[in-house]
Amino acid sequence: MALSQDAVEQVALTAIAWLAGNDELLPVFMGATGADEAAFREGVRDPEFQASVLDFILMDDAWVVAFCDNKGVPYDHVMQARGALPGGAQVHWT
Repeated sequence: MALSQDAVEQVALTAIAWLAGNDELLPVFMGATGADEAAFREGVRDPEFQASVLDFILMDDAWVVAFCDNKGVPYDHVMQARGALPGGAQVHWT
């Protein structure tokens, strides 16, 4: 069953809040994306920024597990939410 648009936004916003509070991963995200603190704050409501946060978390299974376990999010909801955001329907062959 696909997530509703409200559920997608909730997963994305929860992921952003989790990342913002993660002292180890936040600098990695900022370095990888080039985002600064202002861009991070401005991007919270931007679906493309939300997608970038989910893409980042999805890069490592341990990060997915840590996020989901910490926030009580079912593991499969991260990928479902990412698929519903901009660029999520693109086919990746790598």
